[in-house]
Amino acid sequence: MTSTTPAIAAHQLRSRMGRICVSVNGATANELLARAEQISDNNPFIELRLDTLNKPQAILPKLRSFTSTNRHVTVIATCRRTEGGGHFVGELFEQAEILEGAARAGCQLIDVEIESAETMRPADWKRLRASGAALILSYHDFSHTRSLEKAFERMQRLEPEFYKIVSTARSLTDNLAVLDLLKQHGDSTNMIAMAMGQPGIVSRLLAPRAGSAFTFASTAAGEETAPGQMSLDTLRSLYRFEDIDAATRVYGVAGHPIAHSLSPLMLNTAFRRERVNAVFVPLETAKITDLLTLVDRIPLAGLAITMPLKQEILPSLARMDELSTRIGACNTIVRGPDGRLFGFNTDVSAVIGPLERRLSLKGARVLVLGAGGAARAAVFGLKEKGAEVYILNRTPESAKELATQAKAKVFKREQLTKTDFDIVLNATPAGMHGSKVATLLEPDELRARLVFDMVYNPVETPLLRLAHEKGIAVIPGLEMFVHQGARQFEIWTGKPAPEADMRRVVIHALQHQAAQPAKNA
Repeated sequence: MTSTTPAIAAHQLRSRMGRICVSVNGATANELLARAEQISDNNPFIELRLDTLNKPQAILPKLRSFTSTNRHVTVIATCRRTEGGGHFVGELFEQAEILEGAARAGCQLIDVEIESAETMRPADWKRLRASGAALILSYHDFSHTRSLEKAFERMQRLEPEFYKIVSTARSLTDNLAVLDLLKQHGDSTNMIAMAMGQPGIVSRLLAPRAGSAFTFASTAAGEETAPGQMSLDTLRSLYRFEDIDAATRVYGVAGHPIAHSLSPLMLNTAFRRERVNAVFVPLETAKITDLLTLVDRIPLAGLAITMPLKQEILPSLARMDELSTRIGACNTIVRGPDGRLFGFNTDVSAVIGPLERRLSLKGARVLVLGAGGAARAAVFGLKEKGAEVYILNRTPESAKELATQAKAKVFKREQLTKTDFDIVLNATPAGMHGSKVATLLEPDELRARLVFDMVYNPVETPLLRLAHEKGIAVIPGLEMFVHQGARQFEIWTGKPAPEADMRRVVIHALQHQAAQPAKNA
């Protein structure tokens, strides 16, 4: 330690820190400190984002009172400049004065971006290092994940107590660079590392077990201070973040898009209910090579595969069940002890079960919308039950290929207004939360006794709403979603799935989501 080492040693700080630091922002000093007071009751490790204040200097007189009253709370003061991804527009010397003032007001740590540290006046830097707070030197790459080792070497010259290295993940494999950096230096230094963005969620969840000192969370959904940052409640309730350790098995749902997937909620609920030391994470990717690299290096214990990967995964499987082989699509992966991947299909039973509870499928006329992996499961399953299956797809060539393989028939859209079906089944993402396509059918084109939409989010899709308006019976995608997830849980764990609990949390989440627009109106 140098002569400018803060009075509170880094190892003492590590002993009082939790695994989650909550970033707190606010427009005014009173608002920020009120939020800090509230969140510190549940999580006594916080970051005060002073750069989000209209006047950061105004908080300093009140900050001493907060730290004196809340001596159990560990506080990081951050006043990031706009060049470093923050909101502070003042001069470098003003940034130094604010952070020095925060340190003297009782904040145990101050976060300085490397760009400011390298260009700050020596006198300002010296006062900052002598302020009594430990230094977190931070590096951010807001566009890529690259040269992390070089960034670390650049930071070492300034001898901080903590290194914070944050990149942006454009692929799942970008997470590996972050985790490799932690494995290399996490034991010998106080390092915090993660990747921003939806694909980077893996690093946020797994970084601490790779050696990161802690991770960051927002106070609530919508209060994020960085892309991909999760709320404290999400980390604790959904992912049981503080229980993740070296023995925790990692599972995930892979595909694109999956930002709104409720699979993590459903499967993590099942793991918690059955006391399985496992975590289920979202894996945002449309590239099979990207996914397979991550599976091999983490390694993941199992996967739920969704579009567009249900067919692309097949060549990488050591073996698959008869159903997956016959259909040519797989939605469930188990990774064996030797690293080989084994495939299963739980979609077929999840389609056929709800339909058979309502009508006989033998001889039933069924129109299937789509020709992807989900449609393949529906078409083959229906044909096996003796249904007369027709396929309507935006790309006729794909429909023709599937129809030939399954001994089904291709259907032309111009025939819809004059053709009746027993069942219309949507196996496309049309109507899904976040999808640009609401529905594939016009009112006069929907002529059926029963409509089954495989989309589960939202509960009432535009297609189901149209069916309701026409007095047609419906099957929501929720039934299929929970059924196939329960079978996946049983394949992965060998335990009976807590299906009622899985259904309950998904319904609650969808109801809450549906209520949000009305609440904000």
